[in-house]
Amino acid sequence: MAWELEKPILVPFDFSEHACASVDAALRIATAPTQIHVLHVLPYLVPSEPGVVWGTVDDDSRIRHALEAMAKALPEQRYGKLCLEVQLGDPGKVSARRAEEIGAELIIVGSHGRTGLSRFLLGSVAERVTRLAHCPVLVLKLPTKNTNQ
Repeated sequence: MAWELEKPILVPFDFSEHACASVDAALRIATAPTQIHVLHVLPYLVPSEPGVVWGTVDDDSRIRHALEAMAKALPEQRYGKLCLEVQLGDPGKVSARRAEEIGAELIIVGSHGRTGLSRFLLGSVAERVTRLAHCPVLVLKLPTKNTNQ
């Protein structure tokens, strides 16, 4: 059974191997690359950071730099014309909100599979997206690599 979607698909993107695999999965499901919205979420700047205090870092330059990095990581020659977006805030909340804004039919999010203290400290974007999303969420987890071979 083939699964094809015609409405937008949102892919939260953190430049990881899991995120790239999520984009690949979206391409297999979408009818066209243009319906895939790849979203990178930057954290808010802290007013006391030196770059903010000295006026050398601002949100516009961070967003521009992130979009350039996304274009390099997801070249149009390989992926087609994806919709690349950068927003500010909490990745889980922003991803769920953006999916609703664009009327996404599906969110595909990669899972790093962290457990224990690292998951507690870092949180789980996939979990927050799943909990907050208005539409189905496909959580993509890559197979673990066996280093004992």
